[in-house]
Amino acid sequence: MDKDSTFDRLDDAIKDAEVKGFNPGLIVLLLVAGILLAFLVGNYILYSYAQKTLPPRKKKPVSKKKLKRERLKQGVSAPGE
Repeated sequence: MDKDSTFDRLDDAIKDAEVKGFNPGLIVLLLVAGILLAFLVGNYILYSYAQKTLPPRKKKPVSKKKLKRERLKQGVSAPGE
């Protein structure tokens, strides 16, 4: 066997290895990006659906003490005083 034919076969094997299959790093990157994109799109769809269908949130009732305190801050005397 001469050396040139051995090197030619090695070169062919290296070229074949480069052509075959995808880069595993690229597959992982695409998979993670796809999952992240699906998560974000799903969240947006759920958020927009909830905005359309759910009633607005009820505010907590303000206590009489807080109302009295606010009125005093504004300089308005509380009724009955």
